[in-house]
Amino acid sequence: MKRPGNRLSSARPLLGTALALVTLIASALPAAASSPPPSASAAGSPRPVVTVAQGGLRGQSRDGAQEFLGVPYAAPPVGDARLRAPQSAPRWNGVREAAQQAPACLQFSPFGLADPRAVSEDCLYLDVYRPRTARPGARLPVVLWMHGGAYSQGTGTQFGGRTMADLTQSVVVSINYRLGQLGYLALPELGRDNARRSGSFGLMDQIAALQWTRQNIAAFGGNPGNVTISGQSAGSGSVCSLLAAPSAAGLFHRAVLQSGPCTLLRTPDSASAEGQARSFAAQAGCSVPGEVAACLRAASGAALVEAARTLPTPGPVSGDGLLPLPPAQAIASGTWNKVPVLIGSTRSEARFFVALTQPHLTAEQYTAQVLADYGAAGPEVLARYPVAAHGSPYLALSAVMTDSTFACHTAWTAQLFASQVPTYVYEFDDPQSPTLAGAQVPGLDESNAHSAELAYLHDFTMGERPLTPAQAALGTRMKRYWAAFARFGAPVVSGQTAWPPAGAAAGTVLALNPSVTRTTSSFGEDHQCAFWRTQPPRPL
Repeated sequence: MKRPGNRLSSARPLLGTALALVTLIASALPAAASSPPPSASAAGSPRPVVTVAQGGLRGQSRDGAQEFLGVPYAAPPVGDARLRAPQSAPRWNGVREAAQQAPACLQFSPFGLADPRAVSEDCLYLDVYRPRTARPGARLPVVLWMHGGAYSQGTGTQFGGRTMADLTQSVVVSINYRLGQLGYLALPELGRDNARRSGSFGLMDQIAALQWTRQNIAAFGGNPGNVTISGQSAGSGSVCSLLAAPSAAGLFHRAVLQSGPCTLLRTPDSASAEGQARSFAAQAGCSVPGEVAACLRAASGAALVEAARTLPTPGPVSGDGLLPLPPAQAIASGTWNKVPVLIGSTRSEARFFVALTQPHLTAEQYTAQVLADYGAAGPEVLARYPVAAHGSPYLALSAVMTDSTFACHTAWTAQLFASQVPTYVYEFDDPQSPTLAGAQVPGLDESNAHSAELAYLHDFTMGERPLTPAQAALGTRMKRYWAAFARFGAPVVSGQTAWPPAGAAAGTVLALNPSVTRTTSSFGEDHQCAFWRTQPPRPL
């Protein structure tokens, strides 16, 4: 779940504040609650063991799949290794236990995970899920998942892959990567320590995880020549960056972007990001020339988190050797790692944000806010989004924010892709979908909001309630679509609604609904994208 900060081309401060609250709620849930202690596999059979480059791993069987948890893909980035490029994971002797999830990376927010024991700077681990029958050499498709959280919060351990692996005969990898200013800090003195002259260590971690996957996934039955990168919100922003990063070329073969279109989640240039990084370092007490890097490496984690409270990280930076161009610019120019793309959003993304910040908005407040935010275009926005047509000021503002940001930018990003590679576009549309636990405001309709689709694709414990049978059935269909895309580069599933490519205009969208899944060509019209394209980016 991604906080825009100063990175959204047309979002308002309200959206940034609300997205921050989303990530706080998400990260306040236990990261490792779903991991049982090591035990024998079902029916007393031996626990599964695989051998990777670093040594043996003993996983466990659970819910019809096998899982290998807390697997190190890089050396701990602690001590003098803090704020440096990731290094190879060390080897170990014998067989390492892999039945417990690792800690989340340090959480850069006013609130971290509920259990502080589940948070550590020693956090570069991943979880692997495979079908119970998988064996080395099976060459199953691989899906590597990157969580959201504004590049400052969250953990891969909240997204289990057992059901996806068992249902679709695929291998699922979910990773942690460094967050906050430990993951993204654009100081030249830090960049001088690595070949890419970059401070985007979180992006480097993601590339390191992909390199580990290419080297080792065959031991789990996965195909290193068929890896799909996938992410939601900031995780989708990470996918955008990997698509544009020359050093990631050849490490993946498909890409899934959920609620994080590349034209919306823009990267700052290195010069402006350096100014923000200098302010952060000064806030952390590290401003003496020649001593900044050493000072930041010696500072306590708590001091760095405190310094970031009013200076959130902007995430990956463009204009260095790691990310030469902003992702949207690289894609538009054709200079990117071209692979088939699956991209989409939820139908009412902004309902969650408005519910968290302005749940009791009045008609007068709605009018005043739109006029203030959109200036000369304000009257037309009000005419296009009247309260009477939406039922309440809350729903009207949610529609304005959804259409002007996530929805139309998904369409525009899809157009960039569709003119170059096979592209498949979806809209998640379940009018009864649960929201995140603890976030439901009584009396408000928060269905189809940002993050609504996550419970349908993952073994996800952050929903306010379990899915109904009809919703679970939709989740099964979605998993099969996603896995077919990973396997074939096209979401072709026998017995399910045909999902055609979007075409050069990206006009064909698959609407995912529990009652009926259908294709539609009215997405742009539904979200008034022709109007929003006429509105210039707004400085924040």
